[in-house]
Amino acid sequence: MNILCVIPVRGGSKGIPGKNARLVAGRPLVEWSIAQALAAGLDVLVSTDDAGLAEIARAAGADVPFLRPAELAQDTTPTEPVILHAIRHRAAEGRRPDAVMLLQATSPVRLPGTIDRAVREFADTGVDSLVGVVPQTPFLWRLPETDGGDVRPQYDPAARPRRQDLHREDFFYRETGSLYLTRTEVYEQQDNRIGGRVGLFVMDEAEGVDIDTLVDLRIAESVLEDLAAAEAPGGAAGSREKPDPARDTTSAVVSHAESGFSRSGGEGLGSGQGDPS
Repeated sequence: MNILCVIPVRGGSKGIPGKNARLVAGRPLVEWSIAQALAAGLDVLVSTDDAGLAEIARAAGADVPFLRPAELAQDTTPTEPVILHAIRHRAAEGRRPDAVMLLQATSPVRLPGTIDRAVREFADTGVDSLVGVVPQTPFLWRLPETDGGDVRPQYDPAARPRRQDLHREDFFYRETGSLYLTRTEVYEQQDNRIGGRVGLFVMDEAEGVDIDTLVDLRIAESVLEDLAAAEAPGGAAGSREKPDPARDTTSAVVSHAESGFSRSGGEGLGSGQGDPS
C-alpha cells in the first residue's frame, strides 16, 4: 500500500510563538514527527507556508515540494484542504497515494513502533479511517444543561468499579489529534479525515500530549527525553508495547462513521484544542 504521510506546520502560532521550530528535547518540534515517520519507511511530505520551517524539514529528510499558498495557511484553515492540496500535488507527479497518514507536529510523543503498528492495523482491519485515541476511564461528568440543574455522571456512582476491574468496553477513548490514517478517496469524496468504516487506534496514554501551552511543551519534552534515554544503550527500550488499558485490547475498536462526523476547525485541532499548525 502506498501511504503518503503529511505533516502540516504553519509559521504562525498564537499559543506558543514559533512553536513548530522551537527546540524540544534537543531538536525542533516538527523534526520529531518527521523522524518517526521516516523510521517507519513512509513518504513524508511537510506542508508549510514558512521558509524557515521548510529548511528545517528538508534537513530532517522530509520532502517539502512547495510552500503552502497563503489561503491554506490562515488561522481558520481546516486541515482537510491542506491534505487535499498535498494529495493533488502527488497525483500530479503520478504518485497518487492509496492512503494518507496525517501526523500533527504538536503531538510529538509516539512510542517506537507506533506508526508501524498503525499501518498494520489499517491493513489488517480493512477500515477506511484509523483514528488515534488514548484510553480514558469512565469517571466523567457533565455540567447541567440549565442553570440550577444537576450535574450528570457518565457512570453509576453507586457501583463505582476499581480501575483494575475495568474492561476495554468500559473505557472512553479520547481522540488525540496525533495520528490519522485515511484512504485517499475518503478525503476526495467526503473532504474529511474520518469517514467510511472507522477504526480506533489505541495509543499509550503518554502519546496523548498535545502542545497548546508551555506546560504542555514541558510535559512533552520530559516524555521525549525519557524515551530517548530508554532507547540509549543500556536503556529500557521496548519496555512499553501496545497500550492495554483493560488487559485485552488485542484488536482494533471499529465503528462506522455516520453523517454526524464533523471536520475539525483547523490544523492541530484534531483533539479540539490548539492553534492551527
